[in-house]
Amino acid sequence: GATDAHCHVFGPGARFPYAPNRRYTPEDAPKEMLRALHDHLGVARAVIVQASCHGTDNAAMMDCLASDTKRYRGVAIVDDTFSDADLDTLHAGGVRGARFNFVRHLGGSPDMAVFNRVIDRIKGRGWHVVLHVDAPDIVALSDMIRKLPLTFVIDHMGLVPGKAGVDQPPLKALLEL
Repeated sequence: GATDAHCHVFGPGARFPYAPNRRYTPEDAPKEMLRALHDHLGVARAVIVQASCHGTDNAAMMDCLASDTKRYRGVAIVDDTFSDADLDTLHAGGVRGARFNFVRHLGGSPDMAVFNRVIDRIKGRGWHVVLHVDAPDIVALSDMIRKLPLTFVIDHMGLVPGKAGVDQPPLKALLEL
């Protein structure tokens, strides 16, 4: 009955090409590998989060969702080029959130005007937003995050380094959020 709350599928690249402007190229880890791992571990449900190496082409993630509509839900990477019909298609396929990368090694903060337009369009669908942030930026982004008009998830626990201890400002800000 366990749920994997955050996992990715990668490719296969021959079928689902990686984004040309990606910051990394993973080894292929398609839906069949993920299913085998989840079956081995006894994971009953999973949230498939669109990986930045695929950019806004959510095809690999959507293919995984379609392979088991009861087991999987998804989080897409979208921008304001997506039409309402595109967002409706994602929703019908099991997507329930949008992910934005703010991390430096993946390109840094998104265009905040685009971010705000997307937030306005997804909030009415009942989606949440996933924020992939670097620990040092949690404090600076806290006011914006608090004002979001929808549920948010801080991706990868804000990348807060455990070795920095419990008194570090990023951890305190994360806990306050």
